[in-house]
Amino acid sequence: MQRIFLASLLFAGALASCAPSTGSVAGVTVAPVLVKVSEAAARGGTLTIQGRYLGGPATGRVLMGVTEDGQGGYAVPAAAVQSWTDSQIVLTIPDNAPVGGSWLFVEVGGRRSANGLPYSVRQ
Repeated sequence: MQRIFLASLLFAGALASCAPSTGSVAGVTVAPVLVKVSEAAARGGTLTIQGRYLGGPATGRVLMGVTEDGQGGYAVPAAAVQSWTDSQIVLTIPDNAPVGGSWLFVEVGGRRSANGLPYSVRQ
């Protein structure tokens, strides 16, 4: 009986050691991934960006008016951010946002998102 109990404890310990860790590893960073952006809105309207690894407002910024390959654009002011979680950013489109279509990217801790998303600002 004791042998069976001991064997089951060893087996449970072996399984636990294979479980994924929830902690972070120093020096390892993940680029944000953008999944979806809300429909076109006018200046002063709300823009919602959904993704993964979006960090937070203390370490991230949204870049608007960027080309498809990530060049140019400008950083949305922090005051425009309504809410920011690791999976969603809600912001007010600034009054000086260029009207028309372009791309947006997100940077977190200096790492630009692995992809950009097309968006449009209406008049």
